[in-house]
Amino acid sequence: MIDPTSLQFGPRDSKQTIEEGLAFAPKFDEHGLIAAMAVDADTNEPLMLAYMNADTLRETLALGQAVYYSRSRKERWHKGATSGEFQDVIEIRTDCDQDALILRVKQRGGGCCHTKRSSCFYRKVTTPTEAGVVMMEKV
Repeated sequence: MIDPTSLQFGPRDSKQTIEEGLAFAPKFDEHGLIAAMAVDADTNEPLMLAYMNADTLRETLALGQAVYYSRSRKERWHKGATSGEFQDVIEIRTDCDQDALILRVKQRGGGCCHTKRSSCFYRKVTTPTEAGVVMMEKV
């Protein structure tokens, strides 16, 4: 395994470099986090949305498995370390300004969600009722 601490991100020195260059220069928010959407590599179904900090992103790149930062617990979270539901990273994509990530993963174990469902996105928002109430339905 590559030493995660040896991995360096590119500079964010110009719009041209960030939008058109080939150096990976992720933009972390004011809390030091970047959004990371995990999708199933085979079906493209959304699995979960989580966050990474620079250290967990480096660890993900070095390990080949998703490692996130838990905002609620304020700690590193290697997906699957306690549940066995690991996410093997097949590909990471970033958007034009490099402030969001999509991880294409092979989900291992019983499912992705802590509710034991295959995806955390198991409900969809429906059209509001005549009374203006917005509801959801399970998918």
